[in-house]
Amino acid sequence: MQRYFVNSINDNKFKLSDDDSYHIAKVMRMNINDLIEIVYNEKVYISKIISFNPVVAVIDKELEEYNELDIKVTICQSLVKESKMDLILEKSTELGAYSFIPLIVKNSVIKVNKDFNKKIIRWQRIVKEASEQSKRNIIPQVSDIKNIKDICSMNYDLKILCTVNEVSTTLKNVLQNHKNYATIIIVIGPEGGFKKDEEEYLINNGFISTSLGNLVLRTETASISILSMINYELER
Repeated sequence: MQRYFVNSINDNKFKLSDDDSYHIAKVMRMNINDLIEIVYNEKVYISKIISFNPVVAVIDKELEEYNELDIKVTICQSLVKESKMDLILEKSTELGAYSFIPLIVKNSVIKVNKDFNKKIIRWQRIVKEASEQSKRNIIPQVSDIKNIKDICSMNYDLKILCTVNEVSTTLKNVLQNHKNYATIIIVIGPEGGFKKDEEEYLINNGFISTSLGNLVLRTETASISILSMINYELER
């Protein structure tokens, strides 16, 4: 059953956005009395379509369903080419990421300009669609662009820096050695990696230099690998 997110309710009825209404009517070709899943305030409701233009649906029943990780994982991804960023956002959302921070570093191949907010709006739409597809209860938020100093001032229970440094500990050891954490930030570099001074600055500000194994992963593979490991560890 198709899932949609809404921000308000009125008399047990949901009015869907113009984009979602178009998708329901023109793409899915649904009809009056067809059922859809609607998420409101992280709760899921089976709802019946009662009108179009825009679509309005009335609650049929509430589902006891919560498909979120027990911890909140923020993926702090250094800016990469558009197709790679799209993949990172989509697949990381499917694997349970709680939020995303686009990061500008010295080796970023993407430059920030006055039109960059349009990219963030587009990225937010990608994570919304991925949340619907993967039956999430929330839509991860994509923040404004940050730099390394910005993220070092943020509060997280566990701060992880992904690196190929040979003296790094493994992600498995980090997760197993830290038992009491509710929030994690994971910083991933661009195609060319971090500069030495950037890694040193992060480590000096509480980030744990962490290896993902012997293989050197592409930047667009890193978040997928990390979230898969976290999902596995949380299922123990």
